[in-house]
Amino acid sequence: MVRIKHLLTKLLIATAFAAAFPLDAAAKTTPQQRMHNRLLLAKARAKQPASPPVIRGSHAAKAALRAQNRAALKRHPEWFTFPRRGDTPHLRDGTGRLANDWLHTVTERVIERLQAQLGKPYVWGGETPEEGFDCSGLVYYAFNPLLAAKLPRTANEMYHYPQARRVADGSLRRGDLLFFAVHTRDKADHMGVYLGDGRFIESPRTGKHIRISSLTDAFWQAHYMGGRRILLNGTVR
Repeated sequence: MVRIKHLLTKLLIATAFAAAFPLDAAAKTTPQQRMHNRLLLAKARAKQPASPPVIRGSHAAKAALRAQNRAALKRHPEWFTFPRRGDTPHLRDGTGRLANDWLHTVTERVIERLQAQLGKPYVWGGETPEEGFDCSGLVYYAFNPLLAAKLPRTANEMYHYPQARRVADGSLRRGDLLFFAVHTRDKADHMGVYLGDGRFIESPRTGKHIRISSLTDAFWQAHYMGGRRILLNGTVR
């Protein structure tokens, strides 16, 4: 008898619980509830408007635009050739060419580094302000911190450096490298950096100091090999 009363009591409790909690809330298991939530989330997302595409148009139009972009990049590889540290150059007129003021800024930084060494002694193999400089060591010191790829160390290696552009005698500009064959006929064994107005800065030879010289002097004209431009859109940082 006691056992039957106990069973009746449990049945009454279960009936009261079912009445208090509807089936859709109480009878669902945890996996079922998660599935139900996923369905609700999917329905909510389906009602959200789709974001507009970056490129509008048909498949053919998009393909044509991509082909045009690839052709433009092939013509102007310098657009994405190098990362820059610090200053960010600005583009001009949507052409993809770097603004002239960016290269001007880099050139003036190089010239400042060079001119800060005026009066320091020529030291064969030197490439720091503390020890002094030889001719190529001075250029190596002044240019490399602002270039994406380092210049080689010697004057003749810089003369043949593939990333440096040949410059016609009448087209020299501030920051161009000048090369001379002083002791040989066909090998660059001396160099300097053009400052403009026919002047260049150099570290001449043992016993001398870093100075500004004139390219129009007969001695330099007799040994001049040519100019190279290394400050270009695709070479500076």
